Amino acid sequence: MSTPLRAGLIGAGFIGGVHAHAIRSAGARLTRISDSTPQRADEAARRLGAEAASESAEALIAADDVDVVHICTPNATHAALADQAIAAGKAVVCEKPLATSWEDADRLVAAAERAGVVTAVPFVYRYYPTVRETRSLIADGQAGRLWLLHGSYLQDWLAGSSQTNWRVDPSQGGVSRAFGDIGVHWCDLMEFTTGHRITRLHARMSNAYSQRATADGMQAVGTEDGATVIFETDQGATGSLVASQVSLGRKNKLWFSFDGTDASYVFDQEQPDSLWIGGVVENRVVPRGPGTLSTAQGRGYSYLPAGHPQGYQDCFNAFVADVYGAVAGESPDGLPTFTDGRRSAMITEAVLVSAKNESWVEVPA
Repeated sequence: MSTPLRAGLIGAGFIGGVHAHAIRSAGARLTRISDSTPQRADEAARRLGAEAASESAEALIAADDVDVVHICTPNATHAALADQAIAAGKAVVCEKPLATSWEDADRLVAAAERAGVVTAVPFVYRYYPTVRETRSLIADGQAGRLWLLHGSYLQDWLAGSSQTNWRVDPSQGGVSRAFGDIGVHWCDLMEFTTGHRITRLHARMSNAYSQRATADGMQAVGTEDGATVIFETDQGATGSLVASQVSLGRKNKLWFSFDGTDASYVFDQEQPDSLWIGGVVENRVVPRGPGTLSTAQGRGYSYLPAGHPQGYQDCFNAFVADVYGAVAGESPDGLPTFTDGRRSAMITEAVLVSAKNESWVEVPA
């Protein structure tokens, strides 16, 4: 692009900082930032290198010097802010969940399509080179028939009844926490990588802690600490997922094994610079690198030689670069859009219904 895109960032917490780094990496200007108060916005502008602070999210969205709006606020605010950004004709990057209900997510997809604006949801685990390598190998038929798709997403940052966060409050984070926050990442990654779509599932939700600390003292927990899901796909595979935010020692372990009749592929987000490929005669561990991965997709997202680690921020940088490429008229392969956010909302709703009714629930593919 002849002139840099101008980005506005709403929300300056941990993930807002990740967005800010990615905005600059993509060659855009971080022209404005807003936070929960004008004072916090001023501090965040200094800390994250924004050109100016906006007094409110609404003022940022309306600003003439913002082309792309990044929404990094508590979940319950996403839909309203995305609505405003779409109405203003701005491209929108909205943190997941896109909305806390499928109906709101569906409405946002329709609104964005009518407005003709670029949208994106940061399902950034798609951007690990070893994931792209796995996707390409599966598409090429090297796995044979995929029949078992299983894995987990485990964290421990909410372990202990004294640990709390706005996500614990259903009015801010939504009715589902562990699945709605991290389980959807795994499901998106599975469907993206394998090409399979979940059509039927059975879920259970549970809590390690019956109460958590709040500003008003210890309160009953309103969202789940963990969820287990078994599912079937449109191509005849079965699978399972365990998601937990209280598994001690697991900082951010997104793990999958996609098992086929000819090969199995294992990815571990805590060790993302290698891909495990299983076979009957031998197993292989392939290091991530432009000279070691075999597919164009895998090599294309490998920015550093093997042995020089690439991680989460690198994935986020690649994701935002693809978003801005789409704004410029390109068609990046695998860019997660509001349509993918709606898909995650649909699966989350099915998980909630299944857990409540203790039954299998159909999920449109």
